[in-house]
Amino acid sequence: MAEDKYNGTELLICLAARVMEDRSSAFIGTGVPMLAAALAKRLYAPNLVPVFEFGGVGSSLKYLPRGVGESKTFYQAQVASGICDIMETAARGFITYGFLGGAQIDMYGNLNSTVIGPQPSPKVRMPGSGGANDVGSFCWHTIAIMQHDARRFVPKIDFVTTPGYLTGPGAREAAGLFPGSGPYRVVTNLAVLGYEEESKRMMLLSTNPGVTADQVVEATGFELVVPDVVGANDPPTDEELQVLREEIDPEHLYI
Repeated sequence: MAEDKYNGTELLICLAARVMEDRSSAFIGTGVPMLAAALAKRLYAPNLVPVFEFGGVGSSLKYLPRGVGESKTFYQAQVASGICDIMETAARGFITYGFLGGAQIDMYGNLNSTVIGPQPSPKVRMPGSGGANDVGSFCWHTIAIMQHDARRFVPKIDFVTTPGYLTGPGAREAAGLFPGSGPYRVVTNLAVLGYEEESKRMMLLSTNPGVTADQVVEATGFELVVPDVVGANDPPTDEELQVLREEIDPEHLYI
């Protein structure tokens, strides 16, 4: 399919949807994660259990919510609860995936969505954690969705809003977080990245259509692990685009 048949947001949605596994649970945020979960449930993971911060668990996602607390997050849900129960569910280790974003990310998957620049007078103040620290701390695997450039992929983030692998191997466990948990994937406009098992450093897995490994390395502000074989991500299929545009977001709220 020619690249002019889809936009960057649609590509991110499709790549994120393909990551989700059937019979798993996923902590869903506003925007791309919502659409990715809805697409996954229709095409790849029909038994995926979406979890929304304000209490909706297991929604069919037949109708696209405008936010994580909107009534559509409870439509045909298995549970209609509240934020305290949801955070406790995550803290007990019952949520597989968590979707995150941020202004900065480092080689160990630590995320910053709080400030840019040094305290006490940073250049920019951002919304802060919300539920992002809880998601990154308690979900077994986190998936970050970001734009890819050297200003965002940095050697040292200005503030640790959400823990990744912290300072490297063993650091999460030393901080009291679940052994075996941590960052899983980073989905960007250039590539899909993961983490090297031994070093816990970010690793290039596959490039997006029309993107080379060298371009990904150049857009990354730290040394990226590049394996001998780098995969290639398929562009959105006709079926993915049709379902996304005609069934999931026909009003073009996000795409």
